[in-house]
Amino acid sequence: MSTSPTLPVDEALPRLSELSVVDVRTPGEFATGHLPGAVNIPLDRVETGVADLRQAADRRPLLLVCASGARSEKAAVTLASHGIPATCLAGGTRSWSTAGHPLTYPPGPVRGVWAMERQVRFTAGAVVLLGLLLGLSVHPAFSLLSAGIAGGLVFSALTDTCGMAVLLGRLPWNRRGEGDVRPR
Repeated sequence: MSTSPTLPVDEALPRLSELSVVDVRTPGEFATGHLPGAVNIPLDRVETGVADLRQAADRRPLLLVCASGARSEKAAVTLASHGIPATCLAGGTRSWSTAGHPLTYPPGPVRGVWAMERQVRFTAGAVVLLGLLLGLSVHPAFSLLSAGIAGGLVFSALTDTCGMAVLLGRLPWNRRGEGDVRPR
């Protein structure tokens, strides 16, 4: 259920110059392509960037962007708790690029970093498989590893949080290119 307003992709394109676009994906994901003029403030840094985001919102309306819209919605809720209005791009960068709109890339070669959701699915699946294999070949207690991941996935779904994504977001390939970026 969405609690903040969303802006459809085709309505956002002509308004980009009027908006402060903030991409809340990890720096690694941001480097794989982002909306023109966007700055990167990862979701886990939104709370500490409230002062800069408030100043940006005072100059121009905030448009929050992520891969699909889920993380930008969380960022909008965080900002709303501080009295900062923000709009989310409907469908995120995925919808933006699917509609044929341009993405901007940092200078140099484009790095192939998987989206966070894909990293989480891979890691969870690999750990479950490892737990099952070790449980069958080494000791049955290793099956608890798979049970722990299953429990974590259920908890993640019920709370709409993802501890594994937070941990993966701290890995070096998801932090490259991170710097002090402030919305214009």
